[in-house]
Amino acid sequence: MILQAIRSLVFYLVFFVHTIPLAIVVGLMAKLTPNLKHAGWGIAQYWNSANLFFLRWIVGIRTEVSGAENIPEGGAIIGSKHQSDWDIFAILPYVGHPAFIAKKELLDIPLFGWAAKWIDTIPVDRKRGKDALPAMMEHARGALERGCRVIIFPEGTRRAPLDEPAYRSGIVRMYLALGVPVVPVALTSGLYWGRNSLILWPGTARAKFLEPIMPGLSGDEFLKTLIARIETETDRMVLEDARKGLARPISPRLRERLNALEAEIGGDL
Repeated sequence: MILQAIRSLVFYLVFFVHTIPLAIVVGLMAKLTPNLKHAGWGIAQYWNSANLFFLRWIVGIRTEVSGAENIPEGGAIIGSKHQSDWDIFAILPYVGHPAFIAKKELLDIPLFGWAAKWIDTIPVDRKRGKDALPAMMEHARGALERGCRVIIFPEGTRRAPLDEPAYRSGIVRMYLALGVPVVPVALTSGLYWGRNSLILWPGTARAKFLEPIMPGLSGDEFLKTLIARIETETDRMVLEDARKGLARPISPRLRERLNALEAEIGGDL
């Protein structure tokens, strides 16, 4: 554990030393050279690839993404499970030009916020609750019109593997209002980069783009379908990874949930 803690500390140091100068450069570009957005986007893609490289070679987290063939041509919403910051790095290379939905506080940070807004990040003011949805919807519609794919984490925040799902209404409103397919994403990243752990654990974090949900369902039907697809596949993938063996310590809570899932799924993997 001590060695992995050191490796994790090195990763965080490299991450911040690498990220801060790039955020300054792109933030200043956003203010001074707004017509060079393609250059800013190129820097963002480099930053993303570099982070995956650092995760692989510093802490031992490999990346495996499947199901990209399920992403339809044209506008779409990508609705992903969210367990760690790895999720952003893993999804971004597969979705063309993304427009991530992020909490407004992040976009209020000087330089970083300027950069994020410039490359089409969509702000949502959580303090306003449901009153924030009209503005978010307007930004999302504009992003789709510009050829972006909108990326949203329907639970709003990172959740530990096998925690009870807590989906919010924002993605339902978007599905009903925007009329584009929603591509669910299942993943296992929380087994390796936990939301409450400073230590990152080696292994292969996986994400899977699932069959898209086409427009036309009622809000209730859509939400039930979305939850069923994401949670069923995420549970299956988490159990599959656990069966192969995990480097991380398994808490009593996670062990209990894995045992319950094993009893429920059994040999159906």
